[in-house]
Amino acid sequence: MNKLRIIQPDEFEAQEHWYPKALNATIHPMINFFLNLEQERIISRYCHMHPTVNGDKLREVLNYRSKYFLWAGADLLNVTSAGGKRQMVVIENNSCPSGQKSMPLIDDNQEQGSYKLMVERTFKPFLKNLRNKVKGGLAVIYDKNPMEAEGYAKVIADVMKEKVYYVSFYQDDPNPRVIFQEGVMHVLDDNQNLIPIRAAFRYLTQKPWNRLPLHSKTKILNPIVACLAGGRNKMVAAKAYDIFNTELQEQGLKINTPETIWDVRKNEIPLWVKKMGGHAVIKVPYSNAGQGVYTIVTEEELDNFMDIEFNYDLFIVQSLIGNSNWSSTTSKGKLYHVGTIPNKKNQTFVADIRMMVSSTEKGIKPLCTYARQAEKPLLDNITNGTDSWKMLGTNLSFKHKDGSWGNDTNRLILMDRRDFNKLGVGLDDLIEAYIQTVLSMVAIDKMAHTLFNKQSKFRMRLFKSLNNDKSLLDEIKLD
Repeated sequence: MNKLRIIQPDEFEAQEHWYPKALNATIHPMINFFLNLEQERIISRYCHMHPTVNGDKLREVLNYRSKYFLWAGADLLNVTSAGGKRQMVVIENNSCPSGQKSMPLIDDNQEQGSYKLMVERTFKPFLKNLRNKVKGGLAVIYDKNPMEAEGYAKVIADVMKEKVYYVSFYQDDPNPRVIFQEGVMHVLDDNQNLIPIRAAFRYLTQKPWNRLPLHSKTKILNPIVACLAGGRNKMVAAKAYDIFNTELQEQGLKINTPETIWDVRKNEIPLWVKKMGGHAVIKVPYSNAGQGVYTIVTEEELDNFMDIEFNYDLFIVQSLIGNSNWSSTTSKGKLYHVGTIPNKKNQTFVADIRMMVSSTEKGIKPLCTYARQAEKPLLDNITNGTDSWKMLGTNLSFKHKDGSWGNDTNRLILMDRRDFNKLGVGLDDLIEAYIQTVLSMVAIDKMAHTLFNKQSKFRMRLFKSLNNDKSLLDEIKLD
């Protein structure tokens, strides 16, 4: 269960860290162009297309230097209104985003691709800025996605020119290899020696706050507060977006999200679903990888949801984005999926776009992007027995009965010459997706700032006022 490998420089092998279908894919020219677009050209174009936007404020946001949330990946839906107004809507932003293994190389001569971009632009400067006095090694810790986690470990070893401890850290591991002593992370090697770690790259996705402390002398990218402030907590994320949107209101900028009702207790959910016209999305706020998300389009699906027992007390209810005949009714009207270009059977599929970005010394920059489509085509009309999740759920991850994870790569849409055209998006859509990702990332980082006082202590009382869910609060490891 608990695995440890010591990775030395020059171990990177490309075929081990990309999906086979992505390994030899040729990047689409539009994606390549977008990823190489200078910031000023992006600002100029966006302000041209959105005349009410304050260009100076947009520049300030794009040049924002994150303190806590340094690496993010937003999931976005390409939607339209009844009047034909298209927009990118943020569904969530992730603090340990996947995507590298799905991204064609931007430059065929750089075989480590955007793994190396991430390490050189963000992780290496993060190490330079260490002010702690911990003497020790570097580690990559993970509980999911070993294909990418190990890829990062090998690239870190190459870039930093030192060995890296690559170690699993599962939430139910009875004998973990990762141990904290007096705020310092240690890795237990095969000889039962405790190796101190000065900095760690984290790919922990399952309730990471129950293993990693909020106050750590070992620097961790991303730190746990990034998860609690919204990177893995949809409840606080919704509040962070709302607060930041208030600041942005007069600047012509806004984080686009579904209409969101937070702090909903289970017995209140049917009332909110009814208010939204019988169509809604219910989320367990602290789950990820497609777990804990329930799309409701029929009474049967609502009844099935209400029969489930949950560990947590509070939920969020969001407006459901569906087809033109069945989407949630909100105060701002209905939104519908643009979806993929119809296939030869004239079927349109829901698809989302993942945009991964990281904070650099020159602002927040895009790293990679990919898309995922739902399993079943989007129907014009709902009938009894319809499984709405198969039409609307896009996440590729699924859990095996033994608790391990798998991926349905048949639904992966690469940003290559072959797949990209299916999405029906253009350069302005990509720019919009990038800006929405950055806005949501900045909102979460600002929230993380407010959760620490001037003495750098976590403000538990404030957090409790934002997210008073006893089951979650009991899981949080402070020291």
